[in-house]
Amino acid sequence: MWIVVGLGNPGPRYRGTRHNVGFRVVDLLAARWHAAIARRAHRALVGEARWNGNRVLLVKPETYMNASGEAVRSLWRYYENALERLVVIHDDADLALGRVRLRAGGGAGGHRGVASLIDALGDPGFLRVKVGVGRPPPGCETAAYVLAEPRDDEAGVLRDAERGAADAMELLLTEGAARAMNRVNQREAPHGGSPL
Repeated sequence: MWIVVGLGNPGPRYRGTRHNVGFRVVDLLAARWHAAIARRAHRALVGEARWNGNRVLLVKPETYMNASGEAVRSLWRYYENALERLVVIHDDADLALGRVRLRAGGGAGGHRGVASLIDALGDPGFLRVKVGVGRPPPGCETAAYVLAEPRDDEAGVLRDAERGAADAMELLLTEGAARAMNRVNQREAPHGGSPL
């Protein structure tokens, strides 16, 4: 089974923020795969889907971003899941707005939700789908920037990136991590590359 976690903050106040990209991508996947993310378990909202022969648990932690690891660790242990079948979808302020990257392992890069997962799991080796939200403008702190909604001229680009992240997740399940990373990251590279 795959566990696919979207990072975000619960509640209507945060729904449209840059930081809730992960929640929105998981919602997109649920809609595509005709799944409901409605069951409360392990301090998260969860739903189960089947896609392309894969059993997938879709997860939205309800612990708030900085404690996401608590919910994910509980689910990961309960399902006795392999770390290489855990995928975390999150915003990345170090990626240009609209870029999507797949990565296996690595550090938190200043993202407190990812840091919480690394601390809780004791291993950074899980897969990540990163959605670029861009750097904050001068004088704006990163926390304030990601907890705000995108400007009108950014919103469409971010929606397209969220669809691209959902496509990347489907590609990962279809072709495996290595091939998906090669295709998605090449496509997203500045020099271009082959499309999905």
